[in-house]
Amino acid sequence: MKKEKSSATIGNLIKYYKPYLGIFFADMFFALLSACAALIIPLVIRYVTGTLIHESSDVILSKLPWIAGFLLLIIVIDCYSKFFIGNYGHVMGAKIEYDMRSQIFDHMQKLSFSFYDDAKVGQLMSRITTDLFEITELLHHGPENVILSVLKICGALVILMSINVYLSLAAFAILPVMFVFAFFCNRKMRSTFRKNRERIAEINGQIEDNLSGIRVVKSFANEDVENGKFKVGNDNFLSSKKENYKYLGAFQAGVGAFTTLIQVSVIITGCYLIAVKGMDLNDLITFLLYIGVFTEPIRTLVDFTEQFQNGFTGFERFREIMDTEPDITDSEGAVPLSDVKGEIEFDNVSFKYHDGNENVLQNVSLHVDAGEYIALVGSSGAGKSTLCSLIPRFYDVTEGTIKIDGKDIKDVTLKSLRDHIGVVQQDVYLFAGTVMENISYGRPGASKEEIIEAAKSANAHDFIMSLPDGYDTDIGQRGIKLSGGQKQRLSIARVFLQNPPILIFDEATSALDNESEKVVQESLEKLAKNRTAFVIAHRLTTIKNAERILVLTEDGIAESGTHDELMELGGVYEKLYNMH
Repeated sequence: MKKEKSSATIGNLIKYYKPYLGIFFADMFFALLSACAALIIPLVIRYVTGTLIHESSDVILSKLPWIAGFLLLIIVIDCYSKFFIGNYGHVMGAKIEYDMRSQIFDHMQKLSFSFYDDAKVGQLMSRITTDLFEITELLHHGPENVILSVLKICGALVILMSINVYLSLAAFAILPVMFVFAFFCNRKMRSTFRKNRERIAEINGQIEDNLSGIRVVKSFANEDVENGKFKVGNDNFLSSKKENYKYLGAFQAGVGAFTTLIQVSVIITGCYLIAVKGMDLNDLITFLLYIGVFTEPIRTLVDFTEQFQNGFTGFERFREIMDTEPDITDSEGAVPLSDVKGEIEFDNVSFKYHDGNENVLQNVSLHVDAGEYIALVGSSGAGKSTLCSLIPRFYDVTEGTIKIDGKDIKDVTLKSLRDHIGVVQQDVYLFAGTVMENISYGRPGASKEEIIEAAKSANAHDFIMSLPDGYDTDIGQRGIKLSGGQKQRLSIARVFLQNPPILIFDEATSALDNESEKVVQESLEKLAKNRTAFVIAHRLTTIKNAERILVLTEDGIAESGTHDELMELGGVYEKLYNMH
């Protein structure tokens, strides 16, 4: 993806305020009130110290209640303004974060397998959590900090000029140098903040990988190996943080020194003006009060710089995901697939992965009748799983076409296509939750009776009822509390509930023991009855009864026929079978 220009990125960032313009402008209004309060109080102090104290006792006593009441009103207004900014402003930021998280999560659902082939879950998690928090902190605090700071600086400038032009010039002479210094530091910091984001995403990916495979780690007693791998990532992160803080420290120290230098310059110039030109001491005191009002927002802008860099680099990473176009989408004019019989045709199909140079499948042509039971066998890497993955368009063919009931699968909607295809994989994925929730994933909204019927069809009902809470039993992350055979039967129950006319069994029994395999095999054959079924088999004994067996090699479909026909042929299949 080409990097967006900063102006375009900021333009995209500002768009997220649109649904909340009312609260945004209210937030800015109260930021304005708070800035005015900060500017008014030194003026009142100047009036008291410069004018009121020279009046008679009666005048002072008569005006003091009014001044105290006015100051109290200013304090109340400032207090509520800061409450509104801290409360409703943060809620606005949280809502924007909610919108952005929903948007990126929805977009990730649309990205195809090829994207996730190269992505790491932990790094994607970092974009949805840490990055988004930094972005919304910027979107909330950024405008109000800038508004408050600019108003205070501009207001203080006007008042300072009205107090004494010479003192103002002494203060302002340092500003251009400070801004040039800040500009160059900012350029350095931006690259280091982005590097930090990438490094913390790598650490998140490493943690996710480790925790997901913690049982493998412990089974090999490889805790020290994992600690070593983590240390490398953690050291890299610390290194980038050190570089980041070097520039940030230089920036904060430099700006702090410049702001102190402004005060020193004013004091020295003021002493000179008192000695030479007879300037009123009260003007110097008031000026120094306003210098505090003037330099405080500059310090706020220093803190904002770090927040801006964090949020801005986070948003750039957010846009990288959002600007990644799904490579598999509904074509223009795609229609829903309906009344599916299950006839499938591969017409001269070739396929290679986007980062590969050689075709995984080459000129494959195949016709499968509706309701036919097809078994795919062959050595590892021959393209069995790839061929089946092309049917539901997990990947798109590089050349050729695939048709279902005579319709090109690229001309039908993805949802309707996948609704009619059930997939049972070797590596079963169950979600954290109950048994019922996992089975109902096959058809959300199904009744409890339908779910139980699907479980019975998958030979799962009996073992489910033996669980502590039956269908309401929590099965743990990825179904860790269940055996391999139990997990597989739940995945088959999901497909029974889905009730698709086309099935794909991707080595669904290869990881099971003999007893579990027998039960699961029985469930699969029951599920496959009267449906078009593709079975990728590792154990060839499980597909002896297939209506047709296809033998895939690197050159395509090398042999086709029943078990008996292929054994008589004495070719690749016979060698594979005897080997097993």
